Amino acid sequence: MHRVLWLIVAAAFVAGLVIPDDPGPEECPPRDTRVVAPYAVTGYWVMPRADRCVTQRMVEAIHAIGGDTLITFGPRFNARQDPDFPDCLVDGKPCAEVPGVRVRQVYTYLTSEEFGQGMLRCPGIDRRIGSGGRTFYRLTLAESCAAAEHDLVLAATDGDGLGNLMREASAYGMTVFPGLPAASQREDKPWEPDAAHTAALNAFTARVLADYRARFAGLSAFGGVYQSFELAMRARAEQDPIISLYAAQHAVVASALPGKKIVVSPYIDARRGRGFPPSQVEEGLADIAGTRAGAPMAVAVQDGRGTGKVPVHGPQEGEATVAPRLVPVVGDVSNAQAYYGPTSAYVEAAARRVPGGVELWVNVEGFEPTPVEGECGRADPLPPRGRTTKARLDQQVMASGPHPVKIISYGWDPFFTCQARYDTPSLADDIAAGWQQPIIVAARPEERGGRPGVLVEGYHLRGGTLRFEPGGAVVAQESYTRGRLESAWVPYAWPWTSVTATNAAGHSSTSGYPIRAER
Repeated sequence: MHRVLWLIVAAAFVAGLVIPDDPGPEECPPRDTRVVAPYAVTGYWVMPRADRCVTQRMVEAIHAIGGDTLITFGPRFNARQDPDFPDCLVDGKPCAEVPGVRVRQVYTYLTSEEFGQGMLRCPGIDRRIGSGGRTFYRLTLAESCAAAEHDLVLAATDGDGLGNLMREASAYGMTVFPGLPAASQREDKPWEPDAAHTAALNAFTARVLADYRARFAGLSAFGGVYQSFELAMRARAEQDPIISLYAAQHAVVASALPGKKIVVSPYIDARRGRGFPPSQVEEGLADIAGTRAGAPMAVAVQDGRGTGKVPVHGPQEGEATVAPRLVPVVGDVSNAQAYYGPTSAYVEAAARRVPGGVELWVNVEGFEPTPVEGECGRADPLPPRGRTTKARLDQQVMASGPHPVKIISYGWDPFFTCQARYDTPSLADDIAAGWQQPIIVAARPEERGGRPGVLVEGYHLRGGTLRFEPGGAVVAQESYTRGRLESAWVPYAWPWTSVTATNAAGHSSTSGYPIRAER
């Protein structure tokens, strides 16, 4: 899978530090539950896999580099005919035909999980069906089995990928947020939910969450759910359809899973003419928080760098030309001409007033807007995306500042696992090899004992020195503390424009932390 990570796992066998696996129908290798290369990103979007051993390898690789959180997208609750939905037959007839039952609407749902028996409530209507080598579920959404007409859901599954993920994550002490059923989209405006089907979506969501409550009751990994329908974190109109969807579906979550967290990952768009300025972010966050119905919520702001919607640059680089990988998105212009501001401005705006009951997370997009020749990435689904570097990911963490409670990333496969050639490292390999490189997320002047100095915060700062530009002065740390972030103080007078850390292990920041020249 990943060359460096597999070496780590192999070393564990030799050292005899491997925790034995639970007995199961498949014989997978023993689990290694060590965290050996803890990186600043601690959560990833993943795809559930029907193969338990494949799931174990994926979870173990993420856990080894400090991951403790896994998120999945929710399947689409589709009100229109889905051309990718496999044929389902029961007794030689289409599964949507139920003898003696009037069917009003048929929804389809392509998923990677196997529901429990509790989903089958109405004998003769609700059924688990084997057809064409696939497993299907036929479920009625009617309040009564004897109703005059029924809305049906046909769910097709390729295996219990979600169950495998939940069990493996529990074994590694991790948390999983499975995606809520994603709302059906309007045909004329696919970026909006189809409100005509919200009641049916809520009824199905309640059934799914009740099944989760029963199936995952003994698994520590079940932390809550992820809201799969995306929206922009900006000022929104009254009666906004996505906010209305959130309010309705989140009320179902709060009722069905009291105390479980709802994760939302809204996007920001700093492109001039298409996006919005940082001043709209605070209101957008408040609108999203207002839908949580009393449930705890994490708002993981998409940083926008992977899609090219938002740059990561320092405060003095407004007139600099945009990064080469952003040119295909906004053109060969300056940062200020292309964008309202960098990621740091949007995260700072969000952090000014985080509503009660809400945690601010940041979702650093672990990919490039377009691939270049000889680079691995994603070809399907469109648009194609390219693989980024650890140094670029470090810059995104740096731009997030000290504000987020947690940093997560979209997405593990294929962006952290793909290789340009079989003998070249993946991004996960590069993280495993360079995890000790310091990342500064904040720096400010601070006097101590009457002496001017600089306090920096970040990751892997312990010991060593700070280097200041311009001039290249190198100053040894005099104090160090460790909390949610590490802090180091050095005696140094302003002004300066950039600082780079070298820790006691001899590892240096991949990028300098930039500030304004004036105080």
